[in-house]
Amino acid sequence: MYMHPLLKKVKGGLIVSCQALDNEPLFGSETMKKMAMAAMMGGAVGIRANTGADIIEMKKAGISPVIGLVKRDYPDSEIYITPTMREVDEVVGAGADIIAFDATGRVRPNGLSLSQFVEQIKKNHPGHLLMGDISTLEEGMFAAQLGLDMISTTLCGYTPFTSHYESFNKELLVELIYKTDVPVIAEGRVDTPELCAECIRLGAHAVVVGSAITRPQLITKRFVTEMPDIKDV
Repeated sequence: MYMHPLLKKVKGGLIVSCQALDNEPLFGSETMKKMAMAAMMGGAVGIRANTGADIIEMKKAGISPVIGLVKRDYPDSEIYITPTMREVDEVVGAGADIIAFDATGRVRPNGLSLSQFVEQIKKNHPGHLLMGDISTLEEGMFAAQLGLDMISTTLCGYTPFTSHYESFNKELLVELIYKTDVPVIAEGRVDTPELCAECIRLGAHAVVVGSAITRPQLITKRFVTEMPDIKDV
């Protein structure tokens, strides 16, 4: 069966999500480019990046593939990962190799359905690989039916109807692998090398890790939380 060269390149590997929001110390395209370069030096097979500015800098550095997205809030929707064509155009214009977007069943800005959104992307940007971020088995199966090139468990635990999941959902990963015919990416709270390896053994096409590698404030907090309180000793 034919597999796109970029999908072959990331198969069995680690994709590192290099993102920083504007209220975080590492925010800035030059910093994120260096973070991405360091991840690739460490053996990552690709990078997931937010904003056109960050994507542009990473592509200048020769990084490939870059999975691009733009996080933006709209008042009429909970969706904020590449919610409209405005963000899709920004991702493509910046040179991203793969377009990542929210593929959950939630209402999109302006009431657009996921089917309509995917149809617009394919019409305006034919040939670009599409990555759908989902939170449930049903969403993943529907995304696969729409012809997305890959689906990712990114949003499990981050939608109102999956908020009870506080750790990576291995059951969802396995179900998606067996019930769809597209590459499934493990993402969302994959926070240890051991879990990353287990995801590959379970059949994930690749694994995306973000906060556990690229957000030092959260990494530090994990260490601090585990330290015993000896102030009163």
